[in-house]
Amino acid sequence: MNVHARRKARHYALQALYQWQISGTPPKEIVEQFIANQIDKKIDLEYFTELVNGVPANSSAIDAEMSVFLKRPLEELDPIELAIMRMGIYEFLFRLDIPYRVVINEALELTKKFGSVEGFKFVNGVLDQVARKIRSVEVAADVKTRHG
Repeated sequence: MNVHARRKARHYALQALYQWQISGTPPKEIVEQFIANQIDKKIDLEYFTELVNGVPANSSAIDAEMSVFLKRPLEELDPIELAIMRMGIYEFLFRLDIPYRVVINEALELTKKFGSVEGFKFVNGVLDQVARKIRSVEVAADVKTRHG
């Protein structure tokens, strides 16, 4: 699958995860709705489905990783930014094939498109800290390469 198809998968997954957070609709139903009504053919459907099912299934672990770096409860976060960060942390934890810098970059692009005006700064700060914890070896190697 190409980068564009994966980016579109994240775009739709964000909308689906937002719906899950707001309505509590089971992820399986949301996936079916999106496939039937919203998704076009130029999407990495497998990745969309993985994110929409994987984030809710692992939300306790994902939220635990994020919560230590937040200054307010999850309930007070912008729901779009929360969904974006959950998706990014899911990728940090379960998609080691995706470099952490790509995860953060994709999250920032989504936040700039759908989040609040300054939301990308908040999302970047949280995801950067989570990446340093979860992907410490990768982050350290990257820093060394860029500064070494």
